[in-house]
Amino acid sequence: MPRDAVEHVLVLTTLPLNLDANALARTLVEERLVACLNVLPPMQSTYRWKDEIETESERQVIMKTTRDRIAALQTRLRELHPYDVPEFIVVPIVEGSEAYLDWIKDSTGPG
Repeated sequence: MPRDAVEHVLVLTTLPLNLDANALARTLVEERLVACLNVLPPMQSTYRWKDEIETESERQVIMKTTRDRIAALQTRLRELHPYDVPEFIVVPIVEGSEAYLDWIKDSTGPG
């Protein structure tokens, strides 16, 4: 397994369309919790919530960070996110460009 296999991760969440995703992205990057945050175009999400089937327009968000920033990122996202139970899924990066992975680490490390 490559040296960075467990050091770098993608974190997924969704945001409602009415939330300022750019402000959220800027906050998380400024606080060095993520190196980069991608906001994807609007999509429809269908899910079960409180025993009802719901359909809402949302945006998928992809965040690049390091494993040691996950807990702080989850805590901060809970503070900023309007949902009762925000999506927070961590996907390990098992391989990638060494220069890009180093950039993620540098961008989320001590300032």
